[in-house]
Amino acid sequence: MRQLFSTYMAICALAMICQGCASSTANESDSYKLPDTLRVGTLYSPTSFFIYRGDTLGYDYDRICDFARDKKIALKFTLAHSMQSLLQLVKDDKVDVLAYEIPITAEFNEEVLHCGETNTTYQVLVQRKGRHRITNVTQLKGKDLYVEKGSKYESRLENLNSEIGGGINIKSVDKDTVDVQDLVNQVSTGKIPYTIVDSDIAKINKTYYSNIDIGLEVSFPQRSSWAVNLNNNALSDSIDAWSTSERTILYSEDISKHYFEQSRYSLTQDNDTYGGSGKYVRKNGDISPYDDLFKAYSGHISYPWQLLAAIAYVESKFDPRVVSWAGARGLMQIMPSTARGYGFDTSKLHDPEVSVKAAVRELSSLEKYFSSRVPDPKERMRFMLAAYNGGIAHIVDAINLAQKYGKNPHVWYGNVEEALKWKTNERYYNDPVCKYGYFRSNETVNYVQKVESRFEAYRK
Repeated sequence: MRQLFSTYMAICALAMICQGCASSTANESDSYKLPDTLRVGTLYSPTSFFIYRGDTLGYDYDRICDFARDKKIALKFTLAHSMQSLLQLVKDDKVDVLAYEIPITAEFNEEVLHCGETNTTYQVLVQRKGRHRITNVTQLKGKDLYVEKGSKYESRLENLNSEIGGGINIKSVDKDTVDVQDLVNQVSTGKIPYTIVDSDIAKINKTYYSNIDIGLEVSFPQRSSWAVNLNNNALSDSIDAWSTSERTILYSEDISKHYFEQSRYSLTQDNDTYGGSGKYVRKNGDISPYDDLFKAYSGHISYPWQLLAAIAYVESKFDPRVVSWAGARGLMQIMPSTARGYGFDTSKLHDPEVSVKAAVRELSSLEKYFSSRVPDPKERMRFMLAAYNGGIAHIVDAINLAQKYGKNPHVWYGNVEEALKWKTNERYYNDPVCKYGYFRSNETVNYVQKVESRFEAYRK
């Protein structure tokens, strides 16, 4: 679930204070004399820092917040738009630390001081599982591999092609129309046979697509870590000491599993008694065991109670015990931060009535926001659903992108929906009208279609 729009507005600037990471008044800094507020530079990315359903998430984001909690200091974030601009921030002393995976290379060693946990990634082949999967790079001869034109993946494939004596059919695609996430999706759906991506990105995608294989490494290892100014040995030492403690190692292992291994696949499958395989099954004339709740609270929005039922099915398949990988809970998949924002007890989110109440509060708020912006009620419902699932900030970004690039900002399908898809592409999520960065849009695009389809079927 998602956080209220006003919460997003509080973080709309690229410089953000990390709420909840630490108290800005407490400073029990160690002998390294850390500042009361640590200035953090990062980039939007699917691994390090992103906004999902109203909450800020990311492997590096969670770890720098843990560092701040440990040192009892506050954090202030600044988002850069490129690796070079990120490096410049720390070189110009505009931030203290780069909580982003900076490659450990001779070039970067002259610009920054690496510190903290060292991560190792490879470029890997993404292919569908099966008997005929590629197990050796020499088997790529005669195969079509799709990569973004001008990318590091294209460069690596060209080198690999030379290393094995040629024969790889390198298919370069325009990165303005297709990105890495799109290519992985196309492998999963069988539209293309192969692509290559970094292993950390591949691991995240495998949590969504259970039918892909990412086991074949096609490059040398690349080490990376956080970084500070070349002259800031004290902060580097503090981060090094924190990162090697037993507690931090266990914490890092735990969140690594959370981001790179925990499946996000199961709830996309229709396989239950209340609507499996695309069938809208009713038991004794009921849609679900919670129809009375949906009817009781639907009066707070301008849509029939079946919309709440459709949302509940797509969110949780009517299972109030469900907890998502991101922490959304219960029948309507409410994020704890959203519940707190509306004054609900987060320990009661598995109570179906509490869940429905919170969902209706959010939907009512979204309806009010879009009422003057999207005049048509049916279109407005689609915008509400998209914001409920993906967070209103990303939908506002998509509206702004649609308006800038000639799409209709008041129409969902083929317009704002299309602009939302662009937010996986650096060109668009770094556009000046786009304030909330990278967004994995496929889930929300599919969500709107699924809920609307089920809503219409439930009303028949």
